[in-house]
Amino acid sequence: MITLQHTRASAVVREPAVWAAAQVLLLGVVGATAGLGPLGWAAGLAYGFATWAFLGYGMQRHRTASLGPADRVTLARGLMVGAVTALVADRAGQDVPVALVVTLAAVALSLDWVDGQVARRTGTSTALGARFDMEVDAFLILVLSAYVAVQMGPWVLAIGLMRYVFVAASWRFRWMNASLPPSYARKVVAAVQGIFLVVAASGVLPFAGVLVGLALASLVWSFGRDVLWLWRNAGVPVGGSGHV
Repeated sequence: MITLQHTRASAVVREPAVWAAAQVLLLGVVGATAGLGPLGWAAGLAYGFATWAFLGYGMQRHRTASLGPADRVTLARGLMVGAVTALVADRAGQDVPVALVVTLAAVALSLDWVDGQVARRTGTSTALGARFDMEVDAFLILVLSAYVAVQMGPWVLAIGLMRYVFVAASWRFRWMNASLPPSYARKVVAAVQGIFLVVAASGVLPFAGVLVGLALASLVWSFGRDVLWLWRNAGVPVGGSGHV
């Protein structure tokens, strides 16, 4: 029994550590090709360490000895998010290698569909995997909104911060912790945020500000609808998923 527990504990530590090492390697490649200063390295390493720590904690909490195939796709997405974070932080929104940032962000967003398909087809959907996928998405949206805000104004940050404000509010108002019913509209709104922010970051459309404004408006509507539903149904158990 002790040997089995030791083996599981080692696996919980080892796999996230391997991915953290992969994050460092990717940062090294980005640094060698596009250049990364101390701030970029600090942001990228902090992101990699946080991913390693929180994922390890989640695996222990859920008593998961190894990650599933869909989780590994999410981790690959997370590596790209780490690189985007490093690039945006390093340049403070100025002289950012736009093509590289947009490519990494677009691939990370595209793989969001892949990890869901992999989880369903392999029957490996887990609460940990769903939460990890949600956190990767949320942080990418936050980083992209910070980058776009440099060009369009601080109001864009509301897109990236809204989900974290929702979580913070749920610490004060316990009724906001209830599960929400599944919603296709919620998924569409979540997808729109990333797509429109990537388009805005690319700078290829002159009316990108309108798209970002529409994205923010749809997000306000989505969160407002969910908060109202939670308030009206406080104390009523309903199966579903939380806000992405």
